[in-house]
Amino acid sequence: MLKYILKRLAFAVVALFIITAVIFSLMRLMPIEGYFPNFDKMTPEMIQNGLENLGLTDPLPVQLFRFYRDLFHGDLGTSWIYQPNVPVTEILARKIPVSLTLGCMAMVLSLVVGIPLGVVMSRYKGRLPDKLGTGFIVLLNAVPVVVYYLVIQMVGSRSLALPMLYSRSNPTSWILPILCLSLANIAEYAMWMRRYMVDQLNSDYVKLAMAKGVSRRDIMYHHVLRNAFVPIIQLLPTSFLNTIIGSIYVESLFSVPGMGGLLVDVIKRQDNAMVQALVLIFASVGILGLLLGDFFMTLADPRIKLGQERGGR
Repeated sequence: MLKYILKRLAFAVVALFIITAVIFSLMRLMPIEGYFPNFDKMTPEMIQNGLENLGLTDPLPVQLFRFYRDLFHGDLGTSWIYQPNVPVTEILARKIPVSLTLGCMAMVLSLVVGIPLGVVMSRYKGRLPDKLGTGFIVLLNAVPVVVYYLVIQMVGSRSLALPMLYSRSNPTSWILPILCLSLANIAEYAMWMRRYMVDQLNSDYVKLAMAKGVSRRDIMYHHVLRNAFVPIIQLLPTSFLNTIIGSIYVESLFSVPGMGGLLVDVIKRQDNAMVQALVLIFASVGILGLLLGDFFMTLADPRIKLGQERGGR
């Protein structure tokens, strides 16, 4: 297992280096206005001096090496448009706690609702609870998120008198963003939990236990649920990390000052340094989620041996 983890870590590092190089190169193709907040008032000489001070006149490999060197020391660069001359890490230090708070609450809600929903659907397969749950899942997957986010915001603000926009000092304004952040995960957990539990219920060991007179309730909660939850564990790290770094659309819709809304803002303002730093963070979170998913799944079920040619993943 250690060999497999080291191999995956090596591939993850290589992937991050490639992603960073591509994003860094693409950012250098963007207009130079993204590096100067007062570009319209600058003379050609001032622009040239500014580019030289930023090291943007150096060859691309030299700039990329300098970026990797600073990144190794924890320096993600400096914002030039969003907040001029402010380090990116300082800006993120104010944004991350907001997304982290809402994301953790949304994740708890997803687990509390999604997992039991999947269990109930599998227990009453083909009956009314299963049909209602299936309809809910199909609806969330068929309707664009933009549509039901707007419906939630409209209904919540008009019918339930909930605040439409986020306010850190008003906890009731957190309800609608948390609900929107959790809906996709609720549907995903319910869908996969139902599927895995139905598969387990059709297994030979379940049929044998029922033939021996073991109650269906004991089989469901002491064996089937435990075995069905193992594959779900692989989904948790990725969905959790994606949730806590913030949804781009949800945070923009509810004016949440977090990581997701920040990415939209800096893209509009063409703050190239901020864009490349945030894209790197989002890519790192995605890769880390996949690694942790495999690792946690092996901890939950020691029978899974990662890296084997046969029977492994």
